[in-house]
Amino acid sequence: MAKSLTPSLAGLILSFWLSGCVTTGLPQRQEIDLEKAVHTHVQLGLRYLQGGDNRDAARHHFNKALELGPKDPQAHLGLAVLYQADGELAVAESHFKKALRYGDSFSMAHTNYGAFLYQEGRYREALAQFEKAASDLTYNRRSYALTNYGRAAMQLGMTEEAEKAYTRALALDGNLPQALLDLAELKFDTGAYAQAKHYLDRYSAKNRQIPQSLWLGIRIEKIFGNRDKERSHALALKNLYPYSAETLKYQQMMDNDG
Repeated sequence: MAKSLTPSLAGLILSFWLSGCVTTGLPQRQEIDLEKAVHTHVQLGLRYLQGGDNRDAARHHFNKALELGPKDPQAHLGLAVLYQADGELAVAESHFKKALRYGDSFSMAHTNYGAFLYQEGRYREALAQFEKAASDLTYNRRSYALTNYGRAAMQLGMTEEAEKAYTRALALDGNLPQALLDLAELKFDTGAYAQAKHYLDRYSAKNRQIPQSLWLGIRIEKIFGNRDKERSHALALKNLYPYSAETLKYQQMMDNDG
């Protein structure tokens, strides 16, 4: 559910709109009030966007922010994410580009635009966006940008670059689930089975099992001849995710072994 407005926040919005109707006063004060109003609409848009069940309200506030400040990068980013969710990809990309045009050092926009490009299969363009975000040493989600860089690099066959990115991401956040799991997969694919098990064990210690982790666990335990653990992973995969692609791969493996 979308979060309801607190009385104090609702009062702030009202005061901004009231102040916008006043024509007297110092221009500097009006400019400050305008900036606050833009910020408030952006924050409300983000609140509704994160709630997930009221896109129209989120869209309304982002558009109001842009009426007051047409070059606000956060409002453009918010609309980009909304239109991406709506399947309006051309409009979404337009807003992503505006977010970056008006805020070139906006690392969150680089990350989100990179994710958009990745989903569209435009891996080299995505790589460039993730690289820009990861190069920002002040970005508080830099570890995620590095992980995404690694994923894009893997899609482009840049295995060494991907491994470096995952390792750097884990240096920033040693429990980053996607980096641990992807690095385990990478190590398995290159035949470094002991290292693959090491990273998968680190993942499994603090994260729920998903089809990818269970399928990798089956293959690793099969390599090491641990039949009990292999069966345990297989049973969990079939029970929890009976219609997953990984379950189908396991069935095919068993048919081939048989």
